[in-house]
Amino acid sequence: MLAHLQTWWTILRICLEERLVYRGDFALGTLMRFLPIVTQIFLWTAVFAAAGSGRIEGYNVNDIVAYYLLTMLARAFSSMPGLASGIGRQVREGEIKKFLIQPIDLVGFLLLARIAHKLVYYAVAAAPFALVFYLCRGYFPGWPEPEVFAAFLLSLVLAFAVGFFLECTMGMISFWFLEVSSLLFVYMLFTFFFSGHMFPLEILPEPWRTFVDFMPFKYLAYFPSAVFLGKVEGEALTHGLLIEAGWAVFFIFTCRVLMHRGFRRYSGFGG
Repeated sequence: MLAHLQTWWTILRICLEERLVYRGDFALGTLMRFLPIVTQIFLWTAVFAAAGSGRIEGYNVNDIVAYYLLTMLARAFSSMPGLASGIGRQVREGEIKKFLIQPIDLVGFLLLARIAHKLVYYAVAAAPFALVFYLCRGYFPGWPEPEVFAAFLLSLVLAFAVGFFLECTMGMISFWFLEVSSLLFVYMLFTFFFSGHMFPLEILPEPWRTFVDFMPFKYLAYFPSAVFLGKVEGEALTHGLLIEAGWAVFFIFTCRVLMHRGFRRYSGFGG
């Protein structure tokens, strides 16, 4: 057991070192992600001015800006750039066979690599996030109650789990379809639109609003943001957290089933 834990710790440490090799480029790319904030503030200010109304579906302009900032934070947890496409590339090029002959679990290895990526990202982005939220503090109604803030933090952790294992599930499809770039492009469009990253999901008309409620995408960005802003309360909050946890468990099970079935049908030849 101790040797097993030491192996996983070594993998995590190596993944952290890999992420820090090009730390200058990584830091610059991280900081550039904050530039659209100014554009979004101007955009939503113009939208509300053109609408001639102080509120849209229960949101005023301050709520919208606060919501957008919170979705950036939520997406920092739930987004997994390159994960599914990386699995597809390894299957297509034969690199995946090393997980068939070495005593390393594929999903566990990818999880540690992604945790290392997030740890480095948070270390680099912590100061910019703090500065941005401080400068934009006037857009927020204030800190939520301690139990609501705890639910918000839990929703972020679950968003990471849902995002990671959902991407893994998409990547495992590569065992049946070697070229999945078109499928992943459609998936990314659905994720970006229906996760609430572009706008609060209350704005969607029916039947799209009901459709989104049955999908896991809203837990990647909308749900944590709505929890912080007090848009989800009481039984609805508890219900939402349980559903989010349920989606995480579902995709953990699904990605592992697909991995094991994919390994059984995979054939690797050559050196």
